[in-house]
Amino acid sequence: MIQLFVTGGTFDKEYNYITGELYFKDTHLPKMFERGRSTLDIDVKTLMMIDSLDMTEADRELIHHQCIKSPSDKIILTHGTDSMVQTAEYLSKRKIADKTIVITGAMVPYAFGGSSDGFFNLGAALAFVQILPPGAYIAMNGRYFKWDQVVKNKKTGFFEELD
Repeated sequence: MIQLFVTGGTFDKEYNYITGELYFKDTHLPKMFERGRSTLDIDVKTLMMIDSLDMTEADRELIHHQCIKSPSDKIILTHGTDSMVQTAEYLSKRKIADKTIVITGAMVPYAFGGSSDGFFNLGAALAFVQILPPGAYIAMNGRYFKWDQVVKNKKTGFFEELD
């Protein structure tokens, strides 16, 4: 079984057509798995629905606790892209032995339809979590990165491997 924890981020944001603001309602994950015709055994649990810029140490501790508590050794986190590397570092430094944790997100909300990278990133995360050895990883743009070897390029919006 793959455990998937939802934390929010652009991935799950909705667009308010009246105010023009982005907001959270419900996760899109069940619809995405149905649309993608996934036959994997996946348990989806929403931990929080927040922008990753608002994520606190207490939020990361909750994520850590849920990862430890999960009976699965394959875990995916949907997460905002602005601080996913910090969450991966937090988890890695607290030694979650024998678990593969893949953190993914989106630059464009899934609710925006075909212009979102969320569907692609989720599919990549599902594949990577099944084949990577234990550790914490970022899965974005069709690639995976070790937590301590990646940076988000804020000019291009792509994740890149550190030199």
